[in-house]
Amino acid sequence: MSETWQEASSGARPAAGPRTESRVARAPEAPLRIVGRRLNGLSVLCGGMLVFCLLVVVGLVTADLFYLASRDLPPADIWRLFTGRAVMRAMKLSLLTSLGTLALVVVTAIPAGYALSRFRFPGRALANALVDVPIFLPPVVVGVSLLAFFGFGLGSSVKQALAGLGISLVSWIGIIMCQYVMTMSYGIRSIKAAFDAAPRDLEQVACTLGCSPWQAFWRVSLPLARPGVIAGCILVWARGIGVFGPLMVFVGTGPRVQVMPTMMWLELSVGNIGVSLAIAVIMLALAGTGLTVVHFLLGDRSLF
Repeated sequence: MSETWQEASSGARPAAGPRTESRVARAPEAPLRIVGRRLNGLSVLCGGMLVFCLLVVVGLVTADLFYLASRDLPPADIWRLFTGRAVMRAMKLSLLTSLGTLALVVVTAIPAGYALSRFRFPGRALANALVDVPIFLPPVVVGVSLLAFFGFGLGSSVKQALAGLGISLVSWIGIIMCQYVMTMSYGIRSIKAAFDAAPRDLEQVACTLGCSPWQAFWRVSLPLARPGVIAGCILVWARGIGVFGPLMVFVGTGPRVQVMPTMMWLELSVGNIGVSLAIAVIMLALAGTGLTVVHFLLGDRSLF
């Protein structure tokens, strides 16, 4: 009795029995069951908004197909809309330039994102803000800025040097420049977030076990950030293949520089809505394929 009184007066709790331990073990699941029973209104609201967003996406995707079907074109004519020579040339140029842009962004964005995530240096806050500038700039401004950059000073010297080598900026090079400026920020921001989510302690432990900083980066940090890096690459590629405004200003709409967005606009401007919709369907299919690949490679770890 005295022992029980002493335990009560000292604030000590009796040892948890099997029933108490089972409650503790199941504690993380309890809030989910409580929320499911008591907040049905929230569940209905969130579920309804999810269904609405899905209907918007599905409606936009299927609208193009239904419009093409409503024109009562023979299947052979519809097939020619998708496989015309100009459409295939624009699709090939879009794929090649967007993949080239992706490679350039990966080479530059991984070190830049790692530096913003791991290093502390003077001006870091300013650099972190400047990285986001292309995201908020109107696309046409990017094209005008590229024209201004290559119109005088260092940019003009680079342009003249390339012209001396027989290289024109009104080509796939100019397309990649526009796509790179428009997508670089997305790559850096996505990759920085991936490195932020990777535990820094593991990298420090690897260094204490004999790894150099370079080895710790390749063997620890980069593998941990891989899902985010892959998701960022898909985002960059999808964003790059849809760049339109800067291309109209910087490289124009000539046959040699017509990618899918510019060709879609040109065909729509002359009333060829069938060709425009065919290109739209192709771009939707490419975007869907990219997202499918991400989910197949990453599974539940996908950031999309």
